[in-house]
Amino acid sequence: MDLSSIIGLVVGTVLVIVVGIGPAKIGNFWDPQSIAIVLGGTLAAVVASYPFGMLKHAIGHIKILMQGKRYNVGELIDLLVEMAQLARKNGLLALEEKANEVDDMFFKQGIMLIVDATEPEEVRGLLENELDTMSQRHEEALGIYNKAASYAPAFGMIGTLIGLINMLKGMDLDSGGASNLGVDMSVALVTTFYGCVLANLILMPIAKKLSIRNEEELLYKQIMIEGILAIQSGDNPKFLKERLVTNLSQADRAKILDPEGENGKDKKEKKPKKEKKEKK
Repeated sequence: MDLSSIIGLVVGTVLVIVVGIGPAKIGNFWDPQSIAIVLGGTLAAVVASYPFGMLKHAIGHIKILMQGKRYNVGELIDLLVEMAQLARKNGLLALEEKANEVDDMFFKQGIMLIVDATEPEEVRGLLENELDTMSQRHEEALGIYNKAASYAPAFGMIGTLIGLINMLKGMDLDSGGASNLGVDMSVALVTTFYGCVLANLILMPIAKKLSIRNEEELLYKQIMIEGILAIQSGDNPKFLKERLVTNLSQADRAKILDPEGENGKDKKEKKPKKEKKEKK
């Protein structure tokens, strides 16, 4: 479970309410009509912008946010190295049984393509085309939240304009309407506050986190493609592992190439101990 989204939302909310507003003044920022204008308007604009076929996946997006990092690149590289060793020993046909044990349909499809002796260019073309299609779907999902983040402040301003117009229409100097100017103005401005908080504390972070998850999946499947093609070309398994880890950061490379810090342990073990000098 990825706690960063929850922690960020909770900390941001606490800072705005406790530090910014103050618990004693929280009632000044409660206005159901403003909430209805901002939330209702933003939701209505999003629904008007996208077909229901795309909007129905919104719950799945929240699930992705809560799941955390789903792809273990280290395990993938180890599996590819194992398959490369098997292919060099028994041929590509030996990978068919191994492919049936894999749950990832993208990976399974790639392995079955090389088992069926498909040309490398065709294998790369098919897999990269599927990857592009997946990336396009993800970009469309990100667009929902980016659009919503742009709509929310706009509806906050619309609510403010509605409040100001009603306030000015209701002003009557003879009946003391000017005395309520400060109260009416604060109510009018609170919708802008709601719109900014909704956009910057909720919607934009969701879009950014989904973008990060998309990049993680793209990297995972790009490594998968390179590994599958390397197996087909008969690359040395050791070279294959070193080649695939070049897609990762230095820290992640070290974890995969030396997961338990064995090199460091060996150095410590080989380091000679100083002999204690005998007392005369």
